[in-house]
Amino acid sequence: MRGMTPWSRPICLPCCKGCCKLISSLPMPKIKELPAGERPRERLWLRGAEGLRTAELVAILLRTGTAGRSAVEIADELIGRFQSLDGLARADVRDLARVKGIGRTKAVQIKAAFELGTRWARDRAEALPMDSPELVEAFWGEEMRLLDYESLRVIVLDTRCRLKGSKEVSRGTVNETTAHPRDVLEPVVLVRGYGFILVHNHPSGDPSPSQADHRFTLQVREAARLLQVKFLDHIILGKPTDTRPGYYSFRLAGYL
Repeated sequence: MRGMTPWSRPICLPCCKGCCKLISSLPMPKIKELPAGERPRERLWLRGAEGLRTAELVAILLRTGTAGRSAVEIADELIGRFQSLDGLARADVRDLARVKGIGRTKAVQIKAAFELGTRWARDRAEALPMDSPELVEAFWGEEMRLLDYESLRVIVLDTRCRLKGSKEVSRGTVNETTAHPRDVLEPVVLVRGYGFILVHNHPSGDPSPSQADHRFTLQVREAARLLQVKFLDHIILGKPTDTRPGYYSFRLAGYL
């Protein structure tokens, strides 16, 4: 046992019954006790973020662990508790704070990191033409998939299909949102938009449109025609699977 470090590989000796149990009970090393080349922060600095596991990236946000548990172990438990990175992003800040080893400060840091990612994606959207459902999904999908209620948003575009603004016009329940066509068209008219795209999410993950979605799309199409505003698409966001994309486009389906 002499010279044994907490991260040494256990060796079972025939003359020492129970040694494996004793060694396995030793505490895992803290991040600062690891060789410099194995610490997540140093590895990111030297090799970039792509080579780190998700838990290691979260551990960098946490910065420190607790007595007997490293930041990486806490990050692994955190992702496991909320089932995925998506679940972690959806988690309420107070639910995060209740996890042992997290607390208020670390919970706020985690939520701030996810929000920065969302805003970065939104800023990128302003420089690109929103001329396909794939782009709309790329820039609004991650944010809206985190919601546990239906949110209806209007994306206002100029003549080059570039973003002039966006606004949430209705917030509903887990499976329904209600709005009037005038609520949709008002932000378009106010900024003198050329056209607009409607976007809403299905918290269930299935982007297939309901009968209510079809009726509302037809109502908005008629109202936009009367005001001579281009209704470019209505996109429903869900979760992608092996057999379908993470969105449904009324334009691609032939309704617009």
